[in-house]
Amino acid sequence: MTNSINIKNRKASFEYSLLEKFVAGIQLTGTEIKSIRTGKVSFVDSYCAFLNNELWVINLHISEYEYGSHYNHEPKRNRKLLLNKKELKKIYTKVKEKGFTVVPTFLFINEKGLAKLEIAVAKGKQLHDKREAIKRKDAEREMKKFNTK
Repeated sequence: MTNSINIKNRKASFEYSLLEKFVAGIQLTGTEIKSIRTGKVSFVDSYCAFLNNELWVINLHISEYEYGSHYNHEPKRNRKLLLNKKELKKIYTKVKEKGFTVVPTFLFINEKGLAKLEIAVAKGKQLHDKREAIKRKDAEREMKKFNTK
């Protein structure tokens, strides 16, 4: 069984410098995993935060399951991320520093059929850093175009 559910947060690498990545499980309900398997997920305005020494993903939009009844989930509810204590402590010490945050970068279903969220400790980019990234991408695009001719 091959899963092609790989949903990427494209804006994360543009808005932030991604420093360290972690893979976390997500606590989901039945209709949420069914919606993820159909690919109905949006990372717009989503972020991670610590609440009561637990890491939560906030504003991750998972559309309601179209065949769900009154048991359907709320699309933008907070979802708990499942990490071990060592990883949580490491992330928490980084986030306490000024300018660091945790952003969701990639949602996928692993070989066991479980939904996993890749998160990254990140630092916000300045405007000139974003311009550099745009210039680099344009140069790479030009090189690819030149090499294929």
